[in-house]
Amino acid sequence: MIRRGVLIAGLVAGALTLAAGAHTGPGSGSQPAAAAKAAEVDIDAAVARAAEFLLQAQEGEGRAEWPYEGVYRVRGQIPIGYRVGGTAICATALLRAPGYEADAQRREAVARACEFVCRGVDHPLMSEKDYDGGYDVRGWGYTYGLAFLLELKRAGHVPEGQAEAVEHAIAFYIDAIQKTEIPQAGGWNYARPPGRDTVAPASSFMTAPTLQALFEARRQGYAVDEAVVERGLGALRRALMPSGAVVYSGEAGERSGDGVPGAVGRMVATQATLALAGRATPADVRAAVDAFIVHWEWLEKRRARPGTHQGPYGIAPYYFYYAHYYAAQAIELLPRRERPEYRRRLAALIFATRSPEGTWNHRVFPRSAAYGTAMSSMALLMPRSGDEPARWDVKADARAAGPGAAAGGTLGKERDGGAGGAGPEDRAQ
Repeated sequence: MIRRGVLIAGLVAGALTLAAGAHTGPGSGSQPAAAAKAAEVDIDAAVARAAEFLLQAQEGEGRAEWPYEGVYRVRGQIPIGYRVGGTAICATALLRAPGYEADAQRREAVARACEFVCRGVDHPLMSEKDYDGGYDVRGWGYTYGLAFLLELKRAGHVPEGQAEAVEHAIAFYIDAIQKTEIPQAGGWNYARPPGRDTVAPASSFMTAPTLQALFEARRQGYAVDEAVVERGLGALRRALMPSGAVVYSGEAGERSGDGVPGAVGRMVATQATLALAGRATPADVRAAVDAFIVHWEWLEKRRARPGTHQGPYGIAPYYFYYAHYYAAQAIELLPRRERPEYRRRLAALIFATRSPEGTWNHRVFPRSAAYGTAMSSMALLMPRSGDEPARWDVKADARAAGPGAAAGGTLGKERDGGAGGAGPEDRAQ
């Protein structure tokens, strides 16, 4: 264990050196001053600039949307699941940025977004009744639409006149999530075989944030099917490999080729979610964060590049800022004394890919800068969150999972405190 710890420490230090050579263009470059320059950047100023950009980027009918853009299309159009999910994420970033209550322009933008997310429940391609498996991304709209509306409500910022619509949409999204879980296996996946009732592998990438949305729903008093959550947690546990890697979909034994460098975005999201349910230890979470830092260069090589799931590790560009967001969340679940250094290292990595205009983009599409900027802004703000993320009733789960899982899940919360916080995707060929 001591040798392994020394090795990890050396690798993490080496990864920070790599960050010093990162630049804002796609791929890795050589600019040694980048990390030092990042440390000097005022996070408040960067977040304020991010909010300014998001306000400018809001689009669509009535300027109510921030669609997430990937390569996948439905009848030539960005699918509604990406439109709702991307809008929810960007609106959440505006809500979390300091000074929201005093910023009328932001409140108006979020109100428009809230109305759009609530109207999403009436779109034919968001109906859970018509869902029939296959490649279908409406689930991203369910997950992040729900998370956004719950956060609005918890913060006491539901726009005037929209309370009834918000309640209706929350109920719809919870119901849709539960009714579109994968039969028998549990969890969720946007890329399933045809047929709603066909058993399929779960996507760890999608299952983790969906579970977190359900955790928050139950915290706020909404009825959540415990069996659905337990099956989802089981799907995440079965995706864990002995190396710590998390497979893209299915069970670890089925995809033994999924190496750690290509899995770090899934690892931080999965371990953070399992920890919130009392199913992972601080050591598990720490190992995932260390892996993210050590192998960050492989993510950077695929940022803003065409294509998806390219070799040697099958990394797609859409992982990039999703991974940074959940790495930030995972850091806040570590023992308090460990967080400052991890926060510093993560901030350096985030700022190493910030554009001269003060935005972040992980895709070749200009529109994607809204999503990347929102996720980066929220990752930078994660340490300031005064609201700990919802947990899945650790005491009740301890009886089901056993004493080892219970101890691991409660350590970060009871001894050192914790915090947390929300990314869409596209795997189309």
